[in-house]
Order: sequence, then structure tokens, then C-alpha cells
Amino acid sequence: MLKQLSLVLLTLQNALLILVMRYTRTRKGDMYFATTAVVLSEGLKVLTSLMILAVQEGTFTKLMCYLRDNIWRQPLDCLKVSVPAFIYTLQNNLLYIALSNLDAATFQVSYQLKILTTALFSVLMLKKKLSPQQWSSLVILFVGVALVQFRPEDSKSSKTATTDQRPSVGLFAVILSCFMSGFAGVYFEKILKGTKQSLWLRNVQLGSMSVIIGLITMEIKDGPKIQERGFFFGYDYVVWIVIVFQSLGGLLVAVVVNKKVSPVSRPVVCGHEPNLVAHSSALKQEWQACS
Repeated sequence: MLKQLSLVLLTLQNALLILVMRYTRTRKGDMYFATTAVVLSEGLKVLTSLMILAVQEGTFTKLMCYLRDNIWRQPLDCLKVSVPAFIYTLQNNLLYIALSNLDAATFQVSYQLKILTTALFSVLMLKKKLSPQQWSSLVILFVGVALVQFRPEDSKSSKTATTDQRPSVGLFAVILSCFMSGFAGVYFEKILKGTKQSLWLRNVQLGSMSVIIGLITMEIKDGPKIQERGFFFGYDYVVWIVIVFQSLGGLLVAVVVNKKVSPVSRPVVCGHEPNLVAHSSALKQEWQACS
């Protein structure tokens, strides 16, 4: 039951995250720095995982001893998660770039390429065996989702499109993100299956490394601007919703992986997200037309 619930929640989380993130990247007003949002979402994931570990350990003293024995005294073990942490951090930044240059429906359709990349990396890294029928189903699913969402751009949509968007940049960011998502997801699953460490401990390790990498990325990309305008420049409650959704997504993925859901099944289930995104986008357009 928990496995199915986790998959449903993951699908809804992905669809809502894309819609809200797209809104925050295209609305008028001060634009927040995406790199700061990535750092905060990873930090929130670490904090949540620490709270769960604290409940499991019972006392703060036991928690600190547990972290000391499994993190500080095992630095090489922590290095294992540095690879997916680095990839996930870059991927999260790429998602902001993609949604700044593509509408939500187009992004979600393009993002279904992660179904094929996940299957490919599962075969290469986990030695999964997929039948020809399964490969055909994956290809048909990708093509079908793309065709269902395909529609020629009308004059109205082209008028409402922002002139500073670069679809080619957005498409490149999506494709690169798909390959990163497939590799990092399968790599992290391989780590979880090859160790007896707690899922939430792995989340603390992964999130902590991601925060460090995110801070470095933030300094390189937006350091001078953040010093001038401030870390929370452009923030409001909608941006915080994006951060919470993004953090929740990382936790849900970890739960789904821990429940031994097939790495191919996860993106296949999330393949229904474009329908949610497209319907929500259509309702938004109708609402704007009536106002």
C-alpha cells in the first residue's frame, strides 16, 4: 500500500512542482536566484531526514552518536554519495533553466526522455534484463505521451510567449537533465541495495553533499549578484512552495527506491504527469481569457 501511495504522491509532486516552478520563472517582478532555491531545498531535505532519524534513535545524544559513527568516522562511505549529489545538484539547476525557456507542457513532454535513459542505465549498471516487449512499450509510451501533448502553436500562444525565452537552450537543458536523472537515480539505488545503512542516513549524506556542491555552484554562478542583492532576493511564499515541493520530491524518490520499485517503473508512472500539466495549463489559459 505504501509503495503505491508513494508513486501516486511522487507523480502529483512532479506535476505540481513543474507548474509552480514555471510560474515563478516567468512572472513579472524580481527574479530569485535559482541556485539559492536549490541549496535551500537540499537543506530542507537534510533537516527532515535528521528529524526522522532523531525519532528513530529516541534521544538527541543517540542521534549524535549515530551520526558520528556513520558519517564522521566513515568519510569514504560518504564519498559514495558525492557522485549522485553532484549530478542531482546540477540537474536541479538545469530544471530551472529549462522551465525558464519552455512552457510547462512542452517541458514535461520532453522530460519523458528520462524513461528511456533510466531503462538504459538500469540495464548497464544494475544488469536488469528487459524483454523486447518492454523496450517496445517504453518507446511507445514515450512517443504516445509526446503525440498526445503535441499541438501546433497558434497565434494566441505565440503572442503570449515571452520574447526572452530560448527554446533551444531549454530543450538542451531538458535532454541533459534526463540523462543525469537516469544515471543518478540508478546509481543511488545501487548504493542503497549494496549497503545496510538507513535510508534516512543516506538522505542526510546525499543532502549534505548536495548542499556543499550547491553552495559552490551558487558562488560561481551568482556570487557577486547575491552579495549585492541578498540571498533571499525575489523570494515570496510561492518560491517557498517550490522549495518545499522540490525537497519533498527528493524524499519521495528515496522512499520509492527503498520500497524496491523498479527504476523503470518510477518514470513510467510519472509519465502521466504531462496530462496533469497540460490540463492545468489549459485551465490557466481559460481563466486568463475570462478575466
